[in-house]
Amino acid sequence: PDVHVGICNREIVKFDLEVKALIQDIRDCSGPLSALTKLNTKVKEKFQQLRYRIQELERSKQHLLQEVENHKKQMLSNQTSCRKANLTCKIAIDNLEKAELLWGGELLRQRKTTKESLAQTSSTITESLMGISRMMSQQVQQSEASMSGTIQLGQKLITKYNRRELTDKLLIFLALALFLATVFYIVKKRLFPFL
Repeated sequence: PDVHVGICNREIVKFDLEVKALIQDIRDCSGPLSALTKLNTKVKEKFQQLRYRIQELERSKQHLLQEVENHKKQMLSNQTSCRKANLTCKIAIDNLEKAELLWGGELLRQRKTTKESLAQTSSTITESLMGISRMMSQQVQQSEASMSGTIQLGQKLITKYNRRELTDKLLIFLALALFLATVFYIVKKRLFPFL
């Protein structure tokens, strides 16, 4: 049972990171709506996988109910973030389409350049997140091999919560860096188009 719980926990962390990466992709999406729809389909699949693993964890370990509750709250938080990201993205797409009608071809060229830059940055962030996921999986396996009994469970929980805090901080930092880079790029293009 402990091995099954460990597997569930690793997959929950993995799916959680993948959901966060997809939500970031939604924030970065600049259209068309078909691209946004495809991202939402992927998010929905990940939520289903996440929900299934959380249910498995509930059935196998009743004494870890508090941890399960934390996973549920994280999933609900991700769903809220997903809805907000969708709303923000749709508003941005509408504004870009209106701006294209008003300003013509120049804005279209700028948008294409921005989309390529955002796509490259998003790809880099996704690769970084998957690297973190693999690193976390390796650390969990090493931890399981060297611990036993109550000490093993306690150390796992402490390590995982510290890791989750580090992951959240890293994701916030990456999102902030991407946002600032995007703002800088747009301001530069608007104020200094000749550069």
